[in-house]
Amino acid sequence: MSSEARLFSFSPETKTALRKFRLSTSRSNTPQAVIYQINKSTHEIHASDDGETYTSLQDIADELPDHTPRYVLLSHPITMSSGRLSVPYVMIYYLPVTCNNELKMMYAGAKELMKNTAECGKILEISDAEEMLEIEERLKSGE
Repeated sequence: MSSEARLFSFSPETKTALRKFRLSTSRSNTPQAVIYQINKSTHEIHASDDGETYTSLQDIADELPDHTPRYVLLSHPITMSSGRLSVPYVMIYYLPVTCNNELKMMYAGAKELMKNTAECGKILEISDAEEMLEIEERLKSGE
C-alpha cells in the first residue's frame, strides 16, 4: 500500500460517487464537473458542496476558493479539428499561489491518489480560478 493511501482516505460513498460520475459523463453533451476537497483533520477526500455537478466552467471558477486548493473532476465534450467529438475526463489540480504551505503539501501529497482513484487520464494544473475558463482550449490543444 502506498504511503498516500495510508494517509488519505475515501469513504465507500465517495468511491461509488467517483465511479458513477466517470461512467455517467463519458457520453455527455455538456461539461460536467465535481469539486473535491480534503478534510484537514481526518484527511478524507470528499466532494465539496454535497457533490453538486457543475455544467459551466464559469460556475466552477466562481466556486473555487481564493486561498485553498481543490481537485476538480471534469468531463468536457470538445470537437476535435477533425470534426470528431471527444469527451476527455481530466482532473484539474487547483493550487492558488496564496494558499499556505501546509495545504500545498497536503494536496500535493494526495494528487496522484486522487487521480488514480478517480481513474482520470490526465492532470491539468491551474493557479487562478480564471484559468478554468481556458480549460476548453487546453483540452482542444491536447495539453
